[in-house]
Amino acid sequence: MKQLFLFAAALALCACGAKPNTEMRKKEVSLQLYSLRADIAQDYDATIKKVAEMGYTSVEAAGYGNGKFYGKTPAQFRQDVENAGMTVLSSHTTKALSENELKSKDFSESLAWWDECIQAHYDAGAKYIVAPSMKVPKSLNDLQTYCDYYNEIGRRCKEKGLSFGYHNHEFEFVEIEGGMMYDYMIEHTNPEFVFFQMDVYWMVIGKQSPVDYFHKYPGRFELLHIKDNKELGQSGMVGFDAIFKNTDVAGVKYLIVEVEKYNFTPLESVKRSLEYLLQCPLVKERYSTH
Repeated sequence: MKQLFLFAAALALCACGAKPNTEMRKKEVSLQLYSLRADIAQDYDATIKKVAEMGYTSVEAAGYGNGKFYGKTPAQFRQDVENAGMTVLSSHTTKALSENELKSKDFSESLAWWDECIQAHYDAGAKYIVAPSMKVPKSLNDLQTYCDYYNEIGRRCKEKGLSFGYHNHEFEFVEIEGGMMYDYMIEHTNPEFVFFQMDVYWMVIGKQSPVDYFHKYPGRFELLHIKDNKELGQSGMVGFDAIFKNTDVAGVKYLIVEVEKYNFTPLESVKRSLEYLLQCPLVKERYSTH
């Protein structure tokens, strides 16, 4: 039975929605910088520093292009983040296959772009590169081609000591020629080369249970996007308690906060979301062992 419909219990009854603790312990939590897209565009340096001051320990970039991060060289971006007291954990970026590549299954042109991208992320000190989205393929054959493509990207990432993953929205939970797109991707990518960054909010919007997927595909979800409709815990839609109780089977190594819509200023919403995790007794101080 799907656990999704059990997730909407009142926050007051949940461990993560309990009365806040006066003492908040330091925890290893990353922030997807897309959460502060307007702030970082206006004042890059000040925004990076404010994120660190809130208590975030690392960042996930959403501003890679032409070999740079937010217009900075990989080395400069890394230095800016580390000078603020954080690390560069990961980054969202991707390159779609052209129609010719889909037909020919020759990825040479796109893989040349990826070689430069992987080197840039290596130089920035990132551990992970995550494809943030893709178009729904027209056929199962095209979806398999993307799985092959992702496997090769992942293989090249692994050679440089990085990991490659895919981030879901809700549209992956559609059937293509009788099979669920998301399940097909998990089952037809090599676990050695491709992990999945589960966005728990979009899973729920897609009428799926994060915990069911943890148990169906154990160990495949190294990164979690911890997200809600706005600030964490705001909607009561997402069963964070159940999620945090099942991170071991999922294979989780890092939690990443993302806030796309806000009840407050973006900075305040991001701060409150971190406090939600710091106050939640179910959230570990760290998930990675290295």
